[in-house]
Amino acid sequence: MSVGNRMTFRAYLGFGMFGAFWGVWGASVPRLQEQAGVGDGGLGFALLFVGAGALPAMLLAGRALDRRGPGVAGAALAALGGAGVLVAFTAVNLASLCVGLAVVGATSGAADVAINAVAGRAEKAAGRPVITRAHGVFSSLVVLASLATGLVSSLPIAVPFAVVAAVCSGTSVGFKAGAVPGARSRQVGAPPEEDVVRQEAAVPLGRRRTVPLVLVGVLGAFAFASENAHQSWSAVFLHDEFHAGGLSAVAPAVFAGTVAITRFAAGGLTAVRGVLLAGAAGAAGGAAVIAAAPTPAVAGAGLALAAAGTAVLFPTLLRLVARNVDEDRRGRATSVVTTVSYLGFLAGPVYVGLWADAVGLRGAMVAVAALAVALLVLTPPLLRLSGFGGAARDGQARAGVFSSASPGRWSGTKR
Repeated sequence: MSVGNRMTFRAYLGFGMFGAFWGVWGASVPRLQEQAGVGDGGLGFALLFVGAGALPAMLLAGRALDRRGPGVAGAALAALGGAGVLVAFTAVNLASLCVGLAVVGATSGAADVAINAVAGRAEKAAGRPVITRAHGVFSSLVVLASLATGLVSSLPIAVPFAVVAAVCSGTSVGFKAGAVPGARSRQVGAPPEEDVVRQEAAVPLGRRRTVPLVLVGVLGAFAFASENAHQSWSAVFLHDEFHAGGLSAVAPAVFAGTVAITRFAAGGLTAVRGVLLAGAAGAAGGAAVIAAAPTPAVAGAGLALAAAGTAVLFPTLLRLVARNVDEDRRGRATSVVTTVSYLGFLAGPVYVGLWADAVGLRGAMVAVAALAVALLVLTPPLLRLSGFGGAARDGQARAGVFSSASPGRWSGTKR
């Protein structure tokens, strides 16, 4: 197996395991809530600890990855699996649930940054799309694992978590720790895999030049806010507006399934700016259709459109950054973009809830459409200000790597 293929397989494996965990998690939340003996308010409070654990871990994971190599991703995935088992066994009251979810958040945040950085390395080394399709693998495993967890709901809640933990621990062996592309390779010689990536490395990103990455992360925050708003509220919308009963539970699966299909289908698109604008337009249009839908079928069609639009947004932003940062700072660059974007993921459901209280769920969907419109408007100027604007327009870059003369390559000369 070639170096590029080996790195690509590693990226898909990591995203598959990450999706499997969150599929089990999503299907197990009601049982965890019952086991812990907390109401809806208590569960909502406890879920805040996922974000509280994830954000600092995201900031630290990138530096660890740059220093220690892809083995960090395997370790983070194994720790995430173990955190799920911990919660399943110990969440017996509000306090223990909060502690467990903070651990889940920390391990998940570290794994999230690590597998995205690994996918970025794979895309640059292989010279073909990897990141968007890796996110498609994640979405597919979320759906499959959630359905599988539902089928074994008669078993103790720890069983599906233990299965995922075992698989994550086993597959972590595939993430062999590689040499750091910088100092360590100068001492003992870089492994072939590192050499392949370094030959295509971009101009180094300055140590303190984080503002361009923050600007890209702001776009990611709008994308994630829209995506998680639909994922979290679609079932509630169908239930409350159309009294759809059990049919409402299908909505999140429709959303996740459409996201997965879109990511596989659109993974090879290279016109970054065009993909971002088209995705934002689709997300806005889908949310508007949901807001005005006269029937559940029309709302479902709007949800599918919104899913297709949001599906390409964050992976495309990651691809843009991954192809234009120096290899020995890839982890830190991914960390900054992912952390800022994750703030939108956390805020999206809350944003919908506030608008729903004020103007109802249909009005809240209009507000979600406004998020996508804001992304549509902000994309060109923020890409230009970040210094990635030229790269975003260059959809014909050879092997997915922009030439050193490209105006889109970030050289760290701006703040």
